[in-house]
Amino acid sequence: MSSQRLNIQIVVPRAAGRRSGNRVTARRWRRVLRSLGHVVETVDRYDGRNCDVLVALHAHKTAPSALDFLRDVPGGRLIVALSGTDLYRDLATSARGQKVLELAHRIVLLQEHGKTLLERRLHHKCHVIHQSVASPGTSPEKIRRWWQVALVGHLRPVKDPFLLARAVCDLPADSRIRVVHLGGALSERMAVRAEAEMARSPERYRWLGSRPHWQVMRVLARSQLMVLTSRMEGGANVVGESITVGTPVLSTRISGSIGLLGEDYPGFFEAGDVQELRCQLLEAEKQGEFYDAISARCAALKSVFEPRRECRDWKCLLDGISDDR
Repeated sequence: MSSQRLNIQIVVPRAAGRRSGNRVTARRWRRVLRSLGHVVETVDRYDGRNCDVLVALHAHKTAPSALDFLRDVPGGRLIVALSGTDLYRDLATSARGQKVLELAHRIVLLQEHGKTLLERRLHHKCHVIHQSVASPGTSPEKIRRWWQVALVGHLRPVKDPFLLARAVCDLPADSRIRVVHLGGALSERMAVRAEAEMARSPERYRWLGSRPHWQVMRVLARSQLMVLTSRMEGGANVVGESITVGTPVLSTRISGSIGLLGEDYPGFFEAGDVQELRCQLLEAEKQGEFYDAISARCAALKSVFEPRRECRDWKCLLDGISDDR
């Protein structure tokens, strides 16, 4: 298949916003697949054309497109890419999502731990393709006036967006920790809450709202630490972004992060645990053994997120699906 030019459609759930994780993933995969010589477009619904490969991003929400494609194109190949909401919420009760997985020729996961949520009989179809990050040409220096902690994510309940603000509001006076939070408020209530958190801890927490990607990457690069507070993630892209710019990570102990960072990663805390997060922040700020350990582990993972690796993994998947014909 590497020598064959394919017509590929990537179906993204219609409700996904322009800057949602699914849209960002679809745009990057479109670039990768086009670089391999294929004709690729992103659509909200399979449009009935005789394409060779359909990539359905989110088994439950794109199931109608996947099933229509299999009916209309008997020789076509279906690749189903599983999102976090698929793995950790929808598939447990979605009969049509389960049917799509049974019929799929390949299943794409964003991290290895996702397999633990699938029936063993599906494992032979699974390919793990990590979301790559383009490494910036130059990296800015770290903030020195204070000890900056970055939080990147839209203000949604599943992200537990104010856990970090709560963790830093009562830090000891001699702590230099300051949180910079980038992410859009998806409701007026969330915006009001963010403003209230800033008013409560003006020296500790700043919410900057939604910012362009280049600015997010700059904030990550200038920070001493990135914290992921989510209760559920399929494999958060910000983990790879942070690692790529040399900023170590603290994360909730959730499947999506275990799959990216490893079961024994020392920088995990339990979801929703303010006290454990506060203790880890203070320990990291000392920049002693704990900070050195998470920094070393993150540095060792940097190659996982290289664009050429993601490109190679997609080529391998498409080559293999060709052999099935």
